[in-house]
Amino acid sequence: MAGVYKLEIEESEEDFKQLLRGQKTASAKERIQLLYLLKTKQAETVQAAALLLGRHRGTLQEWLRSYREGGIDGLLKRKARSGRPRAIPDWAEDSLLKRLQQRQGFDGYKAICDWLENALGLAAKYKTVHKLVHYRLQASPKVPRPVSGKQSLQQKEAYKKT
Repeated sequence: MAGVYKLEIEESEEDFKQLLRGQKTASAKERIQLLYLLKTKQAETVQAAALLLGRHRGTLQEWLRSYREGGIDGLLKRKARSGRPRAIPDWAEDSLLKRLQQRQGFDGYKAICDWLENALGLAAKYKTVHKLVHYRLQASPKVPRPVSGKQSLQQKEAYKKT
């Protein structure tokens, strides 16, 4: 008979209710909800559970396979994200952040690019460095503007008051 699953669900309904309350992501809740629907017989088949959850039957079959192989932990295990590694690794990011917190700062983002290449041996593009410093680290090169030596403090204070 098509659509009949052969799966022994060991956890109780109360266990599933506790697990549902503890989940932080929607995908984890959906996976626990699938087991809950099958355990409580609200869905007799995987096809019926797919209709209730609004997912494709094949997706639910994958979830049940991962549950069979690894239990609840296997079902909730998240896959490692693939993708290109960062141009500036975490260790370099940490040392750059320390350097940005020092008093002297940099002359600009180009100076940061040069510092990364000379001090850490990393070649990074200007745009990459700008995105890292400005958006991710929420910092700036922090270079104080030059102040004239002829400037009078009294005149400066008087100007601020008016």
